[in-house]
Amino acid sequence: MEYGELSDFLRKRREALQPEDVGMARGRRRRTPGLRREEVAVLASMSADYYSRLEGGRGPQPSAPMLAAIARALRLTVDERDYLFVLAQHGIPPRVTRLDHVNPGILRILDRLDDTPALVLNRLHETLAQTSAHIAFEGDHSQYDGAERSGIYRWFTGNRGHLNEDAWDNHARVLVSLLRSVVAADGPKSRAGALAKTLRELSPEFAELWEAHEVGHEHRTTKRFQHPVVGDLELQCEVMEDREQQQTMLVFTAIPGTESAEKLRLLAVLGSQQVGAGSGRSPGTDLR
Repeated sequence: MEYGELSDFLRKRREALQPEDVGMARGRRRRTPGLRREEVAVLASMSADYYSRLEGGRGPQPSAPMLAAIARALRLTVDERDYLFVLAQHGIPPRVTRLDHVNPGILRILDRLDDTPALVLNRLHETLAQTSAHIAFEGDHSQYDGAERSGIYRWFTGNRGHLNEDAWDNHARVLVSLLRSVVAADGPKSRAGALAKTLRELSPEFAELWEAHEVGHEHRTTKRFQHPVVGDLELQCEVMEDREQQQTMLVFTAIPGTESAEKLRLLAVLGSQQVGAGSGRSPGTDLR
């Protein structure tokens, strides 16, 4: 592993970022140019000691998931992320992994939505990043592992979140339609194909919808939820597509002046308490 070049690359990318670039408060008595090492560690969800040893050229070879987390924390472009992987002797990630690297521009938007539930999903509806308000709204998605990382898998195996029951049928059809499109593009032997095969075996509901061959089924922009803390919510779901990365950002807002808007403000406070000082996002983990 090229410790010297890796250390230098990490240090220079860290120093090129300011706290405001990643949604952090600058605070007083800041002498370090750019971010501090411990701030990068917070953003990457790792210990400050581990990151410090890695940047100092003293740590063991980082795993691919660790590198992916650091790449997101440092707001690396896809090309910079590939270079980081090469320096750590992992080689350039395959395309399916590259598409789990969130565009730095999207991350900057999330950093400015700390009081708004928002998240970034890949093509299998695996959460790549979410705001603290979304963590308060729907829980920390980074806790999921394996097949449960997919929101499609969770939905058809019983985890339906807080969405009102009257919307379940439409939402299920949207999810199956989305997965069918991915399987058609990637093939039956892809990860999407494996997910569809698993769900056909586990869920009669999924199997029935899959046989209907629906594609392009559109989601409803107005969604109603029953939240366990704040109760009924009526939210607008805005969708932003990153076609190059094949990712989707969902942003949930309420009409100003409504009861739902007041409840969202309460959830934003709860979210900031859960995440604590530092980043307003919870990064997901890379697909493997």
